[in-house]
Amino acid sequence: MTGTLQTGVFLDLETVDNGDLDREAVSRSLPHWEWHEFSTAEQVTGRIGQADVVISNKCVVDRPAIEAATRLKLIALAATGTNNVDLDAASDHGVTVCNIRDYASDAVAQHAITLMLNLLTAQPWYWQSVRRGDWSNSRQFCLNDRPIRQAAGMNLGIVGGGVLGRATAKLAEGLGMNVLLAERKNRPTRSGRIAFEQVVKEADVLSIHCPLSEETRGLVDRDLMMAMKKDALLINTARGAIVNETDLADCLREGIIAGAGIDVLSQEPPPADHPLLAPDIPNLLVTPHNAWASRSARQAALDQLAAIIKAFAAGNPLNQVN
Repeated sequence: MTGTLQTGVFLDLETVDNGDLDREAVSRSLPHWEWHEFSTAEQVTGRIGQADVVISNKCVVDRPAIEAATRLKLIALAATGTNNVDLDAASDHGVTVCNIRDYASDAVAQHAITLMLNLLTAQPWYWQSVRRGDWSNSRQFCLNDRPIRQAAGMNLGIVGGGVLGRATAKLAEGLGMNVLLAERKNRPTRSGRIAFEQVVKEADVLSIHCPLSEETRGLVDRDLMMAMKKDALLINTARGAIVNETDLADCLREGIIAGAGIDVLSQEPPPADHPLLAPDIPNLLVTPHNAWASRSARQAALDQLAAIIKAFAAGNPLNQVN
């Protein structure tokens, strides 16, 4: 099979590489590469038409594009999610689809804990106060007009017990937190897990790490937040649609929960009038879906893509999803 793989196309390189990564392993995996920083939906079909291998992060590779790419043998996804590829069409035309996995666990866990600590210590707000001159104008040696809380002794509820959830739990334990690993909602409780409803009720911080599915879409809604402690925090570094965003905005305004740190939204990039971008929402931190994007994680992503292509050429597909 090695001899049949000649040309590769990377459709959206800028989603992974800011010019700070080593592409050598990917470059060596095929004789010829076409690198595209960005591809519009209209450009995808033409760009992959003569490719043996396509790498995409977020560009949609649909049935018409797959059918037009008569040489295509492998779609390597520069992400874990597969919703941007028509898997049925790929299977129908003998195209293997593989994804990358567990490349950003440490980065995502670090980001989740950072969001939590920023909310607990109110550092973003204190930083703004200093910039406004509030400290310079204070008659006391420190500013202490927003609550500052310690993580030690708090309960961290983890929804999603995979690699990302467990990596976050490990960091939290280092801070002296008690980790409550939630069972799936409405499922019998397995060993080492706690009933979903109990975790929601007891958590001081509820951190979301589960995949988006029909089961988890809208999982965090007003009813769930009403069941949380009034001083609890919500952290979401998983998928935006797991949270009912309008409900979250309303619950923060009404003080039903104390705060939230969100790295993902249901539409990305979000429209200017997105419910969670309203300026009047208190105690909300929103970051632009970059929890995964440390340099180390992005390099690991490229290196794993090279490994996927090499394994496929050897007849042993790695991380095949179709």
